[in-house]
Amino acid sequence: MPKQFEIRREVVLPATPEQVFEAVTTGQANWMFPIPAAPAPQAWEPPGRFAVRQDGEDGWFNALEYLIEAREGGTAVLRYVHSGVFTDNWDDQYDGASKHTDFYLHTLGQYLDHFAGRSATYVSVSGPDSSQKPDAMETLKRALGLTGESREGDAVRIDLPDGRIDAVVDYLNPYFVGLRGPEALYRFFGRNHFGGTVDAAHHLFDENTGGEKAEQSWRSWLEEVFAG
Repeated sequence: MPKQFEIRREVVLPATPEQVFEAVTTGQANWMFPIPAAPAPQAWEPPGRFAVRQDGEDGWFNALEYLIEAREGGTAVLRYVHSGVFTDNWDDQYDGASKHTDFYLHTLGQYLDHFAGRSATYVSVSGPDSSQKPDAMETLKRALGLTGESREGDAVRIDLPDGRIDAVVDYLNPYFVGLRGPEALYRFFGRNHFGGTVDAAHHLFDENTGGEKAEQSWRSWLEEVFAG
């Protein structure tokens, strides 16, 4: 049965309200994912408020609101509200959306702190069916050289088919892994916990990066990780 939900968060970001407003309105590919066909905004009040809503049949809707205020020291506070209606498996969908929200907002902070004003090539790859297993994220972490003792700030080295990547851990929990390199934010999503696969979605800020080549490389890496 359809049931309404609401997810609220408040975060302090290392950027001005103008930078935050740009990131959440036209720069989503730099920290979340591209939104090519967004509906007309309900509110467009730079740099303090942005709101958008989609409506569908039988009372379905999905709405996002961003309220942005300046803070001292060149920072800004973001009050984020995501509301709408889930039609199936309400508890699982709410749990997944809530956890994804925390990861995305953390990535927003990483983008604003380390890559503000730059544009990323967004690369998204789904893991193979074998990554749907309950312990698939543990398999991924082992492939990244992470253990139960690993912490944010630890160094990570990944050997891809087209070269080596050096990065540091910036986010780590049972559901997600975030790595930050000199020219990229690497994101791994344990959607096996929510009925899906382990996926990779990266924000590559090197202007010379080829999106198609990077996608092929990461797909090969994921397939090798979960080949056993």
